[in-house]
Amino acid sequence: MKLNDSVAAVVTGGASGLGEATVRALAAKGTRVAIFDVAEEKGNAVAADVGGLFCKADVTDDESTQAAFAKARAAHGQERVLVNCAGRGNIFKTASRDRKTGEIRPFPIQEFERVIRLNLIGTFRCIALAAAGMLTLDPSEPDGERGAIVNTGSVAAIDGQSGQAAYSAAKGGIVGMTLPIARDLMNEGVRINTILPGLFATPPMLGVAENFRAALAAQVPFPKRLGNPAEYAALALLMIENSYFNGEAVRLDGAIRMNPR
Repeated sequence: MKLNDSVAAVVTGGASGLGEATVRALAAKGTRVAIFDVAEEKGNAVAADVGGLFCKADVTDDESTQAAFAKARAAHGQERVLVNCAGRGNIFKTASRDRKTGEIRPFPIQEFERVIRLNLIGTFRCIALAAAGMLTLDPSEPDGERGAIVNTGSVAAIDGQSGQAAYSAAKGGIVGMTLPIARDLMNEGVRINTILPGLFATPPMLGVAENFRAALAAQVPFPKRLGNPAEYAALALLMIENSYFNGEAVRLDGAIRMNPR
């Protein structure tokens, strides 16, 4: 797919981190970008900076997400590109013992459900809505393409650490549904791929102590640093622009394999 001012795109979680980097990379190609996020102030600021559109969207909610797609399409037309970056994790062991009191606690199930709703169901919700819209488009030459979708998984989908059961399940679900979705849409000219980022310099990571970040970066085989969100965006654009890229889940992690904890 050739990215230019004739193409509309939606980026979820586009107000910061990997999503913001992708918004900026798409806008630099001339693409008309809609930013879906719950962070209004930051989202509006990024949209103003790149000439895009902010659409407040909670991807865990049908009504909110459908309204955001309607707003984006009214302004930019039907999107040909969707990049799913909205997501967040938590840290709870499946069952744990309080070190002071000895009290045994199971994983709080509402926290498990929250992570699944945001990362997995929220991603699929946006895929289904975007794909349905893409099917209304005329196919483009030479391959009859109508759209391209990129999801954000995580290396936790493959080697999740202690306390990441919910996050790993959610990201593993994104990886697991990538190929079936590619097959669902194979006769409609819509492609889908997933990126599995490792340790990236996103706002949550930048919020931890500097010595802890340095220790994490030192675990990366090469290069020994955190990933730059622009590197994620570059791979997302490659997946969009290369029309033979389909049904894949690709690690982007400097060859790190996460320790048990």
